[in-house]
Amino acid sequence: MLYIGVDLGTSAVKLLLMNAEGQIQKIVSKEYPIYFPQPGWSEQNPEDWYEQTMAGLKELLAECDKSQVAGISFGGQMHGLVILDGQDQVIRPALLWNDGRTYEECDYLNQVIGKEKLSQYTANIAFTGFTAPKVLWVKNKEPENFARIAKIMLPKDYIAYKLSGVHCTDVSDASGMLLFDVKNRCWSEEMLEICGIREEQMAKVYESYEAVGTVKPEIAAQLGIPETVKVVAGAGDNAAAAVGTGTVGEGRCNISLGTSGTIFISSEKFGVDKYNALHAFAHADGHYHLMGCMLSAASCNKWWMDDIIGTQDYAGEQKAIGKLGENHVYFLPYLMGERSPHNNPNARATFIGMTMDTTRADMTQAVLEGVAFALRDSLEVAKALGIKIERTKICGGGAKSPLWKKIIANVMNLKVDIIESEEGPALGGAMLAAVGCGEYASVEEAAAKLVKIIDTVEPEPELAEKYEARYQQFKQIYPACRPVFDVLV
Repeated sequence: MLYIGVDLGTSAVKLLLMNAEGQIQKIVSKEYPIYFPQPGWSEQNPEDWYEQTMAGLKELLAECDKSQVAGISFGGQMHGLVILDGQDQVIRPALLWNDGRTYEECDYLNQVIGKEKLSQYTANIAFTGFTAPKVLWVKNKEPENFARIAKIMLPKDYIAYKLSGVHCTDVSDASGMLLFDVKNRCWSEEMLEICGIREEQMAKVYESYEAVGTVKPEIAAQLGIPETVKVVAGAGDNAAAAVGTGTVGEGRCNISLGTSGTIFISSEKFGVDKYNALHAFAHADGHYHLMGCMLSAASCNKWWMDDIIGTQDYAGEQKAIGKLGENHVYFLPYLMGERSPHNNPNARATFIGMTMDTTRADMTQAVLEGVAFALRDSLEVAKALGIKIERTKICGGGAKSPLWKKIIANVMNLKVDIIESEEGPALGGAMLAAVGCGEYASVEEAAAKLVKIIDTVEPEPELAEKYEARYQQFKQIYPACRPVFDVLV
């Protein structure tokens, strides 16, 4: 049988076709625009997602035996607010995960309602990217749109709805809304009341590997697939990527170097750090995970290469980098503000330490190291909880750089396992589809059978020691700059 994984990303939708043995048959990608109506705002049109997903599905399935397609599932950008009216029409463009307009609503939730109560209700506190502050923003700034809301959805779930006709979500994606009781895997009555919404306005919650229904007859006819094809709930992009890298079960770790950067630690037990520096979410494997999320990771390198020094030769620029662990230039990677662990939308990217002999290569190196140091900040929070991590998987566009993987291994002082397929959320989505169709008994079984480690980057003791000293310097920079960031806004 064949299984489809749909990764609804920020810049494009990636679609992957996998057979029952985990072999990838084909991958298709379709781009769509992103809009920035004001500084710090970030929006997309959900209809663009659907149109490009359908176009991608037709291309993906063009040359295969369509009768063998059994299931489709998803990984998707988290936290985005999609609101539908009583006729299931989109009311306004979706507010995305990296939209920073909700700082007033976050202040209200964190300061007036209180972080302690938020953590008690949802296991998390308010971040500007989360969905609940966006709901409050619409309520406060666009009351006429708020009054029309019949359904509140997340990006990938809008696609699942368009394919199946079911208003659905999954536990991992719902965890990032600040409307979900993560520990008990249900909507939080208290948070719904705080935001002025009713439970019937929320989608039905499923485990990530559960089928929500089958494709609608008209969708099956358009794609030429059986009407029995199951639509499986899927997961938020990071949880789906974790499935795709085998980061399931107890004490596994994955680092993602995508547009955003994450460190993802799976756990069989529910847990919250007392400062809420890490997100505590339900996992796609039926258990839980902790996640540190930085808003700009590989996008920092893209910004530096494309917009500042004006080159597409990423590998060539990295070849000029000399000795690791000895760079005197530091880079704070906060181009979009920051989430974990600082939770500060006012934070800004900063170079510091340049001298007259600083080179272009030093600056490039500082960008790569700055992202690694910022990920290390979240790892330190996990260590403080008593979590012991010795190795990690790695995925995302930045993971294609051998140099960046070496820097990550030594800054984090972790063994970095390279997997055979780095297709991330799309592969995770296809694996969840296979589990939902009964091909595998559990997510853990699918991961054990399908995810293969092909190489490991080991930290080098001498280099790790140098980076330890550099990290101790790096972590002093943000506290020193924070008062300035607040003034610059």
